[in-house]
Amino acid sequence: MGRCKLNPPFSFQVLDRIKASVIPLPGKNFVRHHLRNNPDLYGPFWICATLVITLSIMGNLSTFIQMHDRAGYNYNPQFHKVSVAGVIIYSYAWLVPLALWGFLQWRKGVMQGVGSYSFLETVCVYGYSLTVYIPTTILCVIPFELFRWILIIVAMSISGFVLVLAFWPHIRNDNKMASLGMVIGMIALHVLMAVGFKVPTACIHSMKSYVMEMCVFFFL
Repeated sequence: MGRCKLNPPFSFQVLDRIKASVIPLPGKNFVRHHLRNNPDLYGPFWICATLVITLSIMGNLSTFIQMHDRAGYNYNPQFHKVSVAGVIIYSYAWLVPLALWGFLQWRKGVMQGVGSYSFLETVCVYGYSLTVYIPTTILCVIPFELFRWILIIVAMSISGFVLVLAFWPHIRNDNKMASLGMVIGMIALHVLMAVGFKVPTACIHSMKSYVMEMCVFFFL
């Protein structure tokens, strides 16, 4: 199992991992080329924390921009939803990796050639893969529907590509049904997460309800 750093790793390591998660390159496995048996929780923790903050602030700002010119509208910040967003995002960043790690451990035991990362490496990959949603959330406040959809599709593709590049080498030797099921599950979760950023009237606020439904569907 890779060592885990709760304290800040070297800043260049964190920046390198953030860059790799935003600009994934074909043939560059995130774990092998950037974690190198040295996962950290510092980056994933603060990425999730930043995403929670941007979701809450930009969600309030998005609502204000859309509603401020309507008669009788009084701005009422809803910062109490920070805790809701925090629970959802941190649950996604830990429960999905936990389920994936458990699945790979099971397949590793019953199928020769299937590999697995440590649980902390899996959490680290998922945490860094959320980086791209931070600028997406900020830019999604711009009230242009086509622009928002483009942002969501690009962010979803980048984040999903990071995960597929990282985990495909471990499952490609499994049988087709198991490999296909895992890939579809990963993509489905990411699509649900990404689509939660985008609805016609409240791009960012609606992510919370979408992701809550996603968590209920997959984990209950």
